[in-house]
Amino acid sequence: MKTQRLRVDWPSCQARGLCYELLPEVIELDDWGFPVVTGEVTPELVSAARSAVQGCPRMALRLVK
Repeated sequence: MKTQRLRVDWPSCQARGLCYELLPEVIELDDWGFPVVTGEVTPELVSAARSAVQGCPRMALRLVK
């Protein structure tokens, strides 16, 4: 299985930080609370990444191949 990446829809994101709480292995927050994707989503993290995508209240996070 290949790695996947997370994409942030910046106009939709409101820096709530829930994605960071659900997937701290791949997401950090900048000084203003916006997510910074720090790496690829490995097969072991796909389930947690999907939870982060589904948990975003603004639907600003996508998992892409």
